[in-house]
Parts: sequence; structure tokens; C-alpha cells
Amino acid sequence: MPDSPGNKVLVLGGYGLIGEAVVARLVGDGHQVVGLGRDIRDAERRWPAVQWIAADMALLLAAEDWLPMVAGMDAVVNAAGALQNGPRDRLDAIHRGAVVALVAACEQAGINRFVQISAIGADPTSSDVFFSTKGEGDKAVTNSSLEWTILRPGLVIAPAAYGGTALLRALAAFPGFIPAVMARRPIQTVAVTDVTEAVSRAVAGSLPPRLSVDLVEAEPRPLADVLFAFRAWLGLPPTRLVPMPAFLGGIAAVVADVLGLLGWRSPLRSAALAALARGVTGNARSWNEISDHKLQPLEATLAAMPAHVQERWFARLWLLKPVVFGVLSLFWLVSGIVGFIKQDVAADILVSHGLSPALALGMVLAGSVADIAVGAAVLVRSLARLALMGMIAITLVYLGAATALAPDLWLDPLGAMVKAVPALCLALVALAILDER
Repeated sequence: MPDSPGNKVLVLGGYGLIGEAVVARLVGDGHQVVGLGRDIRDAERRWPAVQWIAADMALLLAAEDWLPMVAGMDAVVNAAGALQNGPRDRLDAIHRGAVVALVAACEQAGINRFVQISAIGADPTSSDVFFSTKGEGDKAVTNSSLEWTILRPGLVIAPAAYGGTALLRALAAFPGFIPAVMARRPIQTVAVTDVTEAVSRAVAGSLPPRLSVDLVEAEPRPLADVLFAFRAWLGLPPTRLVPMPAFLGGIAAVVADVLGLLGWRSPLRSAALAALARGVTGNARSWNEISDHKLQPLEATLAAMPAHVQERWFARLWLLKPVVFGVLSLFWLVSGIVGFIKQDVAADILVSHGLSPALALGMVLAGSVADIAVGAAVLVRSLARLALMGMIAITLVYLGAATALAPDLWLDPLGAMVKAVPALCLALVALAILDER
């Protein structure tokens, strides 16, 4: 018989695409929810009724690390995961090591109910590190004495958008045509609400124990059809899809992998393209055989979350984001380098307005160093916010000082002062769109 509401549930990755939806559903079911993640500040503001634990799963590799966190819990839901190794992510630690330790802690603490949100294609023998580590984590769960449920969703569609689902929106909103690599690869989607329904039933004990099941819509469809459906959902006029050659996808993956080393989590990284090349398909019958809740097709999923102007803004801005950051970086780096090369010319301008030669040269060199520093730092995800604030501050100081010392520069025919204003605006735009989730 299903348990009554009011269980205490620990949700790992509680502010992710799936995790936050799970938190919302379990709170709505009347459970006491504890969320765990690395950076919980925004989650605490969005979900004040949830108790939040700040912790990095990649560092919790022994049962003893988990015991204080699982103490008093009735169930654990693991919705945490990462796509590819990088400065912030270690797949083996997150998908395997931490799960092995967590399962052992649950066994020691007497917590039977465990829900593992895995991935279509997870397999310990896979040559792909994402699927192999996910498979190793699943194996640790299935070999345990817990009352476990493993859910393997297809391409999850949710009102929230980042990663692959953000890329779908952006490609669908591309002006003039829809560019796509591997447009014929088969995809099966699943609504995030259907995933949370499955989690809710597993936590309540209304699913068969020790169950491993795919969560996918009934029929696969080519990626091209998914993109056309998203374009119609955004309310944009029909257009044609232009298949992109595979080598362009490879170039994009190399660039995205390099950006990944700088902390940016692009869905165009090689791991994502490898997953797409396999196709995102599963066994739709496995869920229907044990549940009366039918999983929605993509059309119903999109119809249940109507798109408005904010979705169109997001879709159009998403592909522009790397352009904005790239242009800003190039602008400031070139400005700093030119300042070094032409330091005498720049210093002469200041001297002509009353500054001593030594002070003028010092100001030019200091400005060039600052320009290069912020231009390089904005490319590093962990430093980007500070770099953008530095750009704004430097520009305001530059405009203020130049206005006080040499107001005639505003009338310079090359527009050096005037051109600083759009650069300032671009930095403000970059700061506004910096958040990834």
C-alpha cells in the first residue's frame, strides 16, 4: 500500500532542470523536501520552504560523508548529473563514486526507498564516459539491498531551458532557416511533468519495487521534426531546415570543449553530439506495462506550456550570448594591446591636456593592463561576472576622467569617447544574460 504523504525526501541536484521540477512536485505532494547542490543561493530564494544543503557530490565519496545528510530521511532522489568532464565536473566521481558511497550510507541508515534518475543508453560497458559512468552508478543501485527505482528519461522538455533544450529553442528560432546537424537522428521526448509523476509514485511506494524503466513518448521522430515543433510552439513562421555538414558539428564541438575547459557548459560539446549520434530512443512500452498514466507526446507537452514573448526573446538571444562575450573580450584585449603598442601616442594626448609625462605614461600602461585583464577574464566562467563589472567600472572611470580632463575628446572625429558608450551597453547586456540556470 502506498505511503501517506509527509515523507522526508532528500533530492540531489534539486535546482537542475529535472531536480527543481521534482522538488516542486514533492513539495506539492506534502513531503518535507531537503535539496542538495553546490550553489544553493538562488534555490534558497526560489524555494524557501525547502531545506537546502550546500555540498559538492564529487567530494562525497565515502559512506561517512553521506550519513549526516541522509539521517532521518525516508527516501532519496538522485537527480544530479553532468554531461562532460570539466573544471566543475568529474563524471566518475559524480555518477559512480558518489552514488556508490550514497547507496552504502542509505543501507547503513536504514533508508530503503531510492530513486535514481539515469539516462537512456546508460551502460557500464559503453565507450562514452557519460554513459559508462551513469551505467556504473545504476549498477551500484541495482546491486544494493534498497527498494530502488531507476528512471531513464528521453529528451526532457520543461518550461525551464538550458543545455540541450535551450539549444533546441535557439535553433528553432534561427532567422531565415533552421540549421541542424544529424537532423534525421531519432528522438523520443518526455515531459518533465511525466518524469515528476514517476518520481512521485516511486517515493510514495506505488510503483513495483526494484524497477528500471524508460520514460519516453510512444513513437520516435527525427530531430528535424522536433525543431519544427518548437518553431511552431514559439509562434514563428514556418521555414526550411538546412542540414549542416558533419564537419561543422565537429568544429563546433571542439570549440565548445575548449570553452568547457574555461567553465562554460555548452550543449554543443562532443559528449552531446555523441549522444545525438546514437539517437535518444527507449522502450515506450516498459512504462505503460506498469502504469495507467500515459506519457505525453511532444505536441501535448508543448501545448501544456504555451510560449510567450519571453520564450522568443530567450531563443533569439541564446545563440547571440557567445557572440556578445566574444566581441567584448576581443574589444578589450585589442584596446589593451593597442595601448601598449601606441603608449607614447596615447600619453602625448594626456600630456597635451596638462598631465606630466610620467603620470600620463603610467595611466596609459595601467589602463592597458586593466583592459587586457578584463578582456581575458571574461572568457573564464568563474571570473566572468567580476570581469563584466570591471569593464563597466573602467568605462565609467574612463568617461568621467576624460570628460573632466579633455572634454574636447567627445568631438574627436574618430569617436573614441562615443564608441565607449555602446561597449558599456554591451557589457550591461552580457551581465544581464550571464546566468545559465
